[in-house]
Amino acid sequence: MRPSSKTQTDGSVRRRVAGGAATAVLGLTMALGGGGAAPAVAADSAELSGVVLGVGADETQRTVTWYSTADTAQQLQVAPTATVTDGGFPADAATFAATGGANIASSGGFNRHATVTGLKENVEYSYRVGSEGNWSKTYTFRTRDFEGDYDFLFLGDPQIGSSGDAQKDGAGWADTLKVATEANPDAELLVSGGDHVESANDEKQWTSFLGPDQLRQVPLAATIGNHDVGGKAYEQHHFTPNTDRSDAYYDKDAATRSGGDYWFIHKDVLFIDINSNAQSDTKDAQHVDYITDVIKKHGSEAKWKVLVYHHSIYSPASHSYDQGNKDRRKDFTTAFSDLGIDMVLQGHDHSYSRSYAIKNGQKADPTEQPGQAEVYPGPGGVIYVTANSASGSKYYDIKKPDNSGTGVQGNGPDPLNPDNFWFNSVENQEHVRSYVRVKVRSDKLVLENVRSGTCATPNPAVDNGNVPCSNPDRPVGSVVDKVTVHPYNGDGQSLQVNVPDAAPGEFGWTIDGYNGLVDLGTATERDGDHFEAAGKINPLRVTDSRRSLAPWSVSANVSDFQDAGKKFSGSYLGWKPYVLNGGAGAKAASAVASGYDDKGAGLSVSRGLASAEQGHPRGEARLGADLDLKIPDSVAKGSYRATLTITALSS
Repeated sequence: MRPSSKTQTDGSVRRRVAGGAATAVLGLTMALGGGGAAPAVAADSAELSGVVLGVGADETQRTVTWYSTADTAQQLQVAPTATVTDGGFPADAATFAATGGANIASSGGFNRHATVTGLKENVEYSYRVGSEGNWSKTYTFRTRDFEGDYDFLFLGDPQIGSSGDAQKDGAGWADTLKVATEANPDAELLVSGGDHVESANDEKQWTSFLGPDQLRQVPLAATIGNHDVGGKAYEQHHFTPNTDRSDAYYDKDAATRSGGDYWFIHKDVLFIDINSNAQSDTKDAQHVDYITDVIKKHGSEAKWKVLVYHHSIYSPASHSYDQGNKDRRKDFTTAFSDLGIDMVLQGHDHSYSRSYAIKNGQKADPTEQPGQAEVYPGPGGVIYVTANSASGSKYYDIKKPDNSGTGVQGNGPDPLNPDNFWFNSVENQEHVRSYVRVKVRSDKLVLENVRSGTCATPNPAVDNGNVPCSNPDRPVGSVVDKVTVHPYNGDGQSLQVNVPDAAPGEFGWTIDGYNGLVDLGTATERDGDHFEAAGKINPLRVTDSRRSLAPWSVSANVSDFQDAGKKFSGSYLGWKPYVLNGGAGAKAASAVASGYDDKGAGLSVSRGLASAEQGHPRGEARLGADLDLKIPDSVAKGSYRATLTITALSS
């Protein structure tokens, strides 16, 4: 008897998995599956509405929030769109269990949210919410490169319902989103300035606000405004990452508590969004503490620091004289300068303004000219931007300076432009809708205020006769203001280098040599009741040069041993794996006994040879194993052969 084993392939064939698209798909499946997959649930008849795509903690995440008429177990299901066929999600689509609770609003119902994790770059994903047998429509979003330049769009005060006609306000809001996203198809975020609706608990207004499909396609970084705090609807519609919901940021009345300070990182920008409705010396100090803590822990992870909150402290119009905003100037501006904030985005005043570079509550450079297109804020210089209405539901007119001077709380005139407040480089109100486009570049921020409407409809405040349109000749897409903000790089010289994507690398294995046959020789009879033979597999050479440093494993199983019509089970073969030459993080698997010894399955089922964990070093390893064959002496004489099938898995 000459039992032998043979590998499935010879050494001339290299088994490999490229570090490109195939790896990405596998990696998604693993990451998403580990992020909260939930078992399927029974079908229910809950009606689902108000689906909105939000930001996650970073560019690898998205949060989805929705309403349900029934308190049932629900899920968020996600898959690469390329794997969705005729509306059917693949069996391995990632699922994330939803959480939420009963709505605290007159509308009743329930809110749900779930967060997608483990997204990959440059993939279009499809998603739906609900449960088996009762899914919502399918929506899509696309991820982009996780490094490098990108644009986001800042949208001020849609305040649906404030014109007195929520339907018209919704039409204006929808048109701005349509115009803005069509003009900027690669914009990666929508950032709101707050006041999504006129009345916090009016779900008809929320339905109008959430109507545009762009809110299911591009993640929205929501900001809470003063019109959003009369109930819980804001945070029921918008679940935000890294949120501090401590008392400091809320009214203590549970009926009006909604929203909190939160932060997230998108590529090179650390966004910090605060609930400026909580305002007093104490609460402002606590906001500053929160911002300070976030920057201390995460400031080094991004090149830019952008704050977002509703109440514009350098507003040019109706709210410019609000004492609360003057108090925020006192409480915030020096801290923002000290913390290295680059830009503050705000709403509330339904008009557009761009401040001079402000340092410690004063104009940083007295020589900065009104409307200057290139700005170098220097150390501590912060640019404050107020967005105009994105829906056209309400506009506030520009106010004139008074004689209160240029102190921290002063509203005096700009010495270089006496018609403007001393703090504003640009002030604008034409009674047409607009949005702010921010281009994030490695060495600058480029900010543009762009008209998204004209005097023509939908322009509800004008349509309703509330205000006249003052600039009828400027087309949609024309630019109101543009400024390039250059960072302060210290007193020395800055150095910068762009590093391209590394070669993707690959994972692979091959038999070390060209001998595909392992000859175990002639088995020796032992103890009068069985035969034994031993040998070694031909070593396997594993290489892994992928920069993902993803885990890998190699396993094998053996077929039955056969000689013409005679055979015995592969379970009689056992092995003891080892690593001949370390590298690529290789660790040998546990030994497997011959089934003759333990009555087990031996190598007749897949057994590990070696593996490496996530984060292992790149490199090469040689793997081997001692073979141990024990068969009962009842097996007929013959020359038997079997096939050892080797499987490599990587993610």
